[in-house]
Amino acid sequence: MKLAGKIAIVTGTSPNIGGGLAQGLADEGARVACVDVVPDNARQCAEWITRRGGQALGLTCDTTDEDQVQAMVGRVRETWGGVDVLVNNAGILGGQSVLDMPLQRWNRQIAVNLTGTFLCTKHVARLMVERGTRGSIIVIVSTAGHQGQAGNIGYCTSKSGLLNFTRAAAMDLARHGIRVNSLTPTATDVEEGVERAVAWGRERPQRGGRLLDFQKMVPMGRLPSPQHYAKAAAFLASDEAEMITGFDLRVDAGAIAKYWPWIPQS
Repeated sequence: MKLAGKIAIVTGTSPNIGGGLAQGLADEGARVACVDVVPDNARQCAEWITRRGGQALGLTCDTTDEDQVQAMVGRVRETWGGVDVLVNNAGILGGQSVLDMPLQRWNRQIAVNLTGTFLCTKHVARLMVERGTRGSIIVIVSTAGHQGQAGNIGYCTSKSGLLNFTRAAAMDLARHGIRVNSLTPTATDVEEGVERAVAWGRERPQRGGRLLDFQKMVPMGRLPSPQHYAKAAAFLASDEAEMITGFDLRVDAGAIAKYWPWIPQS
């Protein structure tokens, strides 16, 4: 197991990507604190990991509130003694165009996606430095952070900001032996998240309206699932990546590398 003996915090543990990341790290031997502003997301994620034979803790926390972040990190320290891995996944999806987006919604999206990542990184890194832990901090970005997308101004802006936050934080923390990297997902196959929601005891989510056929747009011809992101995160969190910092690992089926007019499945 890549992460045996390590203690991890994962923020934003809904049944889809965050729950998959938490489950994947636990499957590699980590003890995982599942953190979410929605109590059921934190609790059910931790209970699921425990039922599968892992060790987990469910903690409710608004990552934009510094007092709550400090309390959350303190609780993990009290329970397990420290933190080796932080995965900053909490975020708000979607948005509106620059012409239509209300300031209140903009501020909240920037606060959760950017400021929440800053606060969690700050307080976990302080604990790592205090304890001499050569830890790993992972920032979940998005292909929308690399490219412009109409009607998604807040999400694109905040995720783009996380790319350079990662590089700057990596430079701040390198002298302490703490690595900071980002992981870029893309449009994600929904089936794994649906099945996990059901396994957590929820009703099967109903699919919304018509969606773009992203699968036909990526060179590999199929979309990644949360388990693919979890494998990449486990690598970045492990000692196998001990000389990797300030790097963005894309798990996007080739989406960003593709020349824009080419539709692979056409």
